[in-house]
Amino acid sequence: MALEDAKHQVDTAFTRENLRGASFENTFGGANSFLRRKYTKDLEGVDIAVTGVPFDHSVTNRPGTRLGPRAIREASALQAFDPPYGWDYDALEELLIVDYGDLAFDYARVSDFPDTLTNHIRGILEGGAASITLGGDHYISFPILKAYAEKYGPLSLLQFDAHTDTWQDDDMDRIDHGTMFYKAVKLGLIDPKRSVQVGIRTQNPDTLGINIIDAREVHETGPAAVARKIKSILGDNPTYLSFDIDGLDPAFAPGTGTPVWGGLTSGQASIILRDIAGINLVGGDIVEVSPPYDTTGATAIAGAHVATEMICLWGWTRRKNRKPNAV
Repeated sequence: MALEDAKHQVDTAFTRENLRGASFENTFGGANSFLRRKYTKDLEGVDIAVTGVPFDHSVTNRPGTRLGPRAIREASALQAFDPPYGWDYDALEELLIVDYGDLAFDYARVSDFPDTLTNHIRGILEGGAASITLGGDHYISFPILKAYAEKYGPLSLLQFDAHTDTWQDDDMDRIDHGTMFYKAVKLGLIDPKRSVQVGIRTQNPDTLGINIIDAREVHETGPAAVARKIKSILGDNPTYLSFDIDGLDPAFAPGTGTPVWGGLTSGQASIILRDIAGINLVGGDIVEVSPPYDTTGATAIAGAHVATEMICLWGWTRRKNRKPNAV
């Protein structure tokens, strides 16, 4: 059946009618959408809206993440044929997932960007869907969190990163990809006691009470133990997952702006993301994929896998074939 479909399917980002199911069009052809989902602004009945935010005005080192959403979408075509691996349900069959397209904004009016993004995500949430956002630099998490906190109250933040991004900055209008979680704590968008940052391996004297699982702890205790610790911290609190691709070691994700050695392997990250199934995930983002420095495409591939795992995590507690007492 898949081979027969491949002979006829093309541009399913526009032509598909059923929002559920795999796509079998040639990986190397057709219009790119995330996982070959349909491009649409219609959110009626939709579970998850994948959206791109091609913004990199706040970087402190190498730019290029504005091209991240496009690269992640292209890389995701490699995953569109089969159910996501390692889950006992098929998120592509059970969930109604669309590609909501990219945020429209005036690149020359940077000061307008935060409110524009908050309104964009607010619209998705008001439409009844959750958002999975393809960045873009890491600053984008701050305007997104504002929209989520409006709906859910103070959130748990689960952050994979080489950096804490909690450097002090009390100017709430200043746009920087290393200070936004400081602001998020100060504004009450996230609850630091029920938040956790994984993979940290840079110095910051004040982490504002957020729980830290640094890269060395991941290496020494193993990803399964780390997943258990994460779940014990988050509990059942509404959780926003922000995955900075530099949480992975540069050997696995070289295409990023501020790489730091000693990071997580892609294998460790995949185990952690699957073993935290059961957390109350309400949305997430994958950020800091910079295609100009991604000579093999490995970073975009990793980013696409992370976004797919987020979809599976969101759907895990909402799946139709959920078993009694399953977590």
